[in-house]
Amino acid sequence: MSARAVAAYGADAACIAGPRFEIERGDLEYPAAFEALSKPPETLYIIGDIRALQEGLAVVGARNATPYGRSATRLLAGCAARMGICVISGGARGCDSYAHEAAIEAGGRTVAFLGGGCDVVYPSCNKGLFNRIVESGGAVVSEHPWSFPPKPYTFRARNRLIASLARATLVVEAGVPSGTFSTADEALAANKDVLAVPGSIFSPTSRGSNALIAQGADPVVDEAEFGELLTRLFPEKAYPSDRAAQLRMAFPCKERLRADSSADSASLRVRDDSDNLVVSALRADPMRLEQLVEEFAAGESGPFATVGDLMVCVGRLEALGAIERFPDGRFGCVRAT
Repeated sequence: MSARAVAAYGADAACIAGPRFEIERGDLEYPAAFEALSKPPETLYIIGDIRALQEGLAVVGARNATPYGRSATRLLAGCAARMGICVISGGARGCDSYAHEAAIEAGGRTVAFLGGGCDVVYPSCNKGLFNRIVESGGAVVSEHPWSFPPKPYTFRARNRLIASLARATLVVEAGVPSGTFSTADEALAANKDVLAVPGSIFSPTSRGSNALIAQGADPVVDEAEFGELLTRLFPEKAYPSDRAAQLRMAFPCKERLRADSSADSASLRVRDDSDNLVVSALRADPMRLEQLVEEFAAGESGPFATVGDLMVCVGRLEALGAIERFPDGRFGCVRAT
């Protein structure tokens, strides 16, 4: 048997435009990876290209992603997509959304597994993203009928599909406990590789990823390391004849480092060591203004004689683009991607 094309129906059927299919167990297009699950979905409801349901890289992370998490997600998901690896995630706010967006921008395919039916867009703010996923050759998928409302338990069940279809799962940011951490648990239970991006020991959203690394997950410390991990996991995506060129395109480490260095020299234009100290501190860990005052302008030994001098420095660095103020009030450095 083969997948059945179905017509859109219902008041909300036009929320996500594109061809619709229903795939049952036993159909030719049914992903073989799901047969290894203890409870395989009996039917998959799909909007988009069913060929997108292929082994790929799951990229998951915190809904309340930090600027660091968002930047890392965009960088790494984009690199995977440029290698021709399908990016799989859960369509949620935060890191999931940035993973899907990065794959689309890189010209790759991406698959979003939803917690409810495909005609119940959740979160509603991602309606445009889901349409772009379909338009770019990807797919939006659910194991629930078209109008099934999302419920708390369906998201944990959804995570097993993400981890199962993926050959490896990349955790960018994760609290403990969290839905992201449960996806990693599902991957480990299925004997799949788990990769994790290390984060600050002071960041709650990095406690899960740091814990995974401590338990044996492969740490992703830079683009070059990530490239080596992906070529090991997806050897068919790097052909010997053009492997070097392909890796240069997906992981332009030297070019990016040169660009970063030029940007630093052009934008920072630091006046003295005090400016450098602030930039370096914020690159390592974003801080609120009161934390900066405590760090740099407290006591006679601080690099700034007064709080006013520190505030002038922060204002100057922000105007130059060396640092930025995040929505939560902290100042920090985020590398452009």
